[in-house]
Amino acid sequence: MRTLSDFLLEQNLFLRPMVIHPFKTVKKHLRRQWIWLYNSFRAKLYSDSEPIEARAEAVVLLKQLNFPVNNLKSNLLEKLEDCLLNLQTEPTQASVGDISKTFRAYLIIFPDSESRLIELAHALFTNRYETVRGALKERIPSTDLLAMLRGLWEDATAIDEVISEAALPAFSLETTRDIIKQHIATAFLHLQNEISDVLVTHSTSNEKLEESQLQTAMEKSKIKVSQGCIDLLQEFRHLIDGNTELLVKLKDLIIDWVQEGFQDFFQKLDGHFHLLSGRSTGFSQESSTVDFVQIDKVPTVLVLMLAQLCVFIEQTTIPKVTEDLADSFSGGGARSSEYGPPFVPGEICRLYRSSGEKFLQHYINIKTQKISKLLNKRFSTPVWLKHKEPREVNMFVDLLLLEFNGVVSEVKQILPGLIRRHRHSDSTGSTTSSRSNPMREDMLNRSNTNRSRSQFLENHLAKLFEQKMEIFTKLEYTQESVISTVLKLCLKSLQEFVRLQTFNRSGFQQIQLDMEFLKSSLKEFIDDEAAISFLLKEVNNAAHERCLDPIPLEAPILDKLINAKLAKIKEQSANM
Repeated sequence: MRTLSDFLLEQNLFLRPMVIHPFKTVKKHLRRQWIWLYNSFRAKLYSDSEPIEARAEAVVLLKQLNFPVNNLKSNLLEKLEDCLLNLQTEPTQASVGDISKTFRAYLIIFPDSESRLIELAHALFTNRYETVRGALKERIPSTDLLAMLRGLWEDATAIDEVISEAALPAFSLETTRDIIKQHIATAFLHLQNEISDVLVTHSTSNEKLEESQLQTAMEKSKIKVSQGCIDLLQEFRHLIDGNTELLVKLKDLIIDWVQEGFQDFFQKLDGHFHLLSGRSTGFSQESSTVDFVQIDKVPTVLVLMLAQLCVFIEQTTIPKVTEDLADSFSGGGARSSEYGPPFVPGEICRLYRSSGEKFLQHYINIKTQKISKLLNKRFSTPVWLKHKEPREVNMFVDLLLLEFNGVVSEVKQILPGLIRRHRHSDSTGSTTSSRSNPMREDMLNRSNTNRSRSQFLENHLAKLFEQKMEIFTKLEYTQESVISTVLKLCLKSLQEFVRLQTFNRSGFQQIQLDMEFLKSSLKEFIDDEAAISFLLKEVNNAAHERCLDPIPLEAPILDKLINAKLAKIKEQSANM
């Protein structure tokens, strides 16, 4: 490298010797030359077209002239920062190759700027990775994410060849690890929200759903759960199928994250189901795209759909996911053994089996409570001791049947049915009970006033045998089981409401008429006719016990009033 004297001689910047110049002239000349040198070296330093060696020489010469180069270094580093900013915002304006060359030049020109260059390199890649994180807020395909991460990894490797002290590959590997983990978690969250949207959109619609629409909504929910899990597995396969150095290093971790992700997803989805049903507020709701459904505004059909969806997840989705995980995501091992396996299908199945049973019972409770309120209003309003002689079936029976028809409509669209068995097969009991001889009970109920007391005693004797009857059988995910359970609970409530009242003869006869009409009207809905008949008779018996003059209606009058009601219903149906 040339010295300052060599440069001055080459440029003929010395004053001619042997010539005496005034001091002011010499001073002015030197100042002019000093400024010229400064501008010349400075221009060479800032020129990107100059070779690196020439730019480094300019810095050395400036130092020999005692020019302050720190300001120049700061200006150049600011220029480099602007260049890096262009790389982030407008990739076409600068390339990593250019940045790499610039880093190499700066290290040669300013050897003491290494720490600052390391800071700039870290800032560059930190900002670029943050851009990728921002893209994760929207659901992006795994292939697009891998393309971005692969480009960043290659850029980090290129700059690492120039400034290895920055340890950019290690930084990129750690950051990529976090981004892929976030991508997997975000994908599961999006699927949870999509499932929730399908459920809530259809079940909370203000418009009354037609009979086929509810069934369609249930099928869409099942498809969203099943196909959503399959699509996620396909997406995640791209993360481990690549053979790049980056993916090879993270493969075991990704396998563990996917398995852990499904375990966590199904647990959170179960918690979200409980929130939607209104049963619990103890679960956290993370960034859901649907509004929280208030407990007192929970659509009952949503609860029933959740119950059936839990059965579908337990019996269909979990086995399918388990099989696919074993085929494509076996291995892993990065997870500590003390935490156990990342995905435990048996645990998830038990969770959804339990939740499904709770939702089904919750649905029954909601429907029963609604109908019980209707019954309570009916029996607490009139003065039964002043009741007039019955002339027709009471209006509350119509309301009860209307509510029950709504239950039947919902249940038949969502739950599967069974092959209809013998009417009495659901309730096992003694063959000597009054179930096997309903004609005798009808005769007793219609006996004249002289035998009313003996009828009461005989009913109690029959009840001793009927107590062997299993009224409330195990609740199952079938139309028959749910419909029968709702009706039985409502009739038990009706019995309790009757026990709270005191009846005159007409009031007792009104209850007798209403129960007899219900007996004939409910046959088409239930499979366990004997148990329902028993509960209806229990209501009659309760009214009999609370009646001051328990004389029942005679059979001809009872039949006449019931036939009149049936004719009225037929006429109304014909006019609709």
